Amino acid sequence: MTDEGKTMLRVALLQYPILWGDKTANLQLAEERIAAVEGKADMAVLPEMFTTGFCTDRPELAETTDGETISRLQQLSDRTGVAVAGTFICKENERLYNRGFFIRPCEAPVFTDKAHLYAHGGEDKFFTRGENPAVVEYKGVKMRMIICYDLRFPVWARNRHGDDYDLLVVCANWPECRIAYWDALVAARATENQCYICAVNPVGEDGVGLHYNGHSVAYDTRLVPLAQFADDEEGTRIAEFDIDVLRHFREALPLWKDADRFSIYR
Repeated sequence: MTDEGKTMLRVALLQYPILWGDKTANLQLAEERIAAVEGKADMAVLPEMFTTGFCTDRPELAETTDGETISRLQQLSDRTGVAVAGTFICKENERLYNRGFFIRPCEAPVFTDKAHLYAHGGEDKFFTRGENPAVVEYKGVKMRMIICYDLRFPVWARNRHGDDYDLLVVCANWPECRIAYWDALVAARATENQCYICAVNPVGEDGVGLHYNGHSVAYDTRLVPLAQFADDEEGTRIAEFDIDVLRHFREALPLWKDADRFSIYR
């Protein structure tokens, strides 16, 4: 949105429990929460694998990119004017992917797959890794998504030219037992890339005995929280990102010019 000539984006962080393996109930719950921010937010961000939880052994839960999940979210976005970001289990050419999506009102969805698969949790045996980083623009704001374990690998998220993207979106299922790493890495990715960040994680229990305590957060360029949750809190918070402030910060302190140059070999 534009406010008196400024480029602004209001983003709703949706932190709530995911019902393990129950795609029907989870999709309905997400739709209700997204619909509730109509007129209040320009975009809503969901946790990783929001329709299923972090299931790594349930291929029957997979869908295509024109399946029920994407179709219903696209219809909801068209109706409410709220863009949506999240991930789901996607099947394509007999392979499965942890596929991220940006759905914008009345536009074609943009997809990006998780690049780093969490072998300790068996994700590498279930999914095919992604090699398609994508930047999508919405309301004048350039956004990039990384998915959960991708957060640990700074090269993959690198904002190499200083303005490749303005907002880094992180969708995750990051358990409480490792939440201190989450807190540190979210802040680090925002710092090193001189970007805004919006990182969303669920709360509650999963189907394999792990507890999730959230810690979803949005930071500005100086690591000032624009939205954050208390431990184990369920709910919605809306962060307002002023892109003109970000651009001024990058011009005044162009640290990206001193960064190392590199190529990614996969």
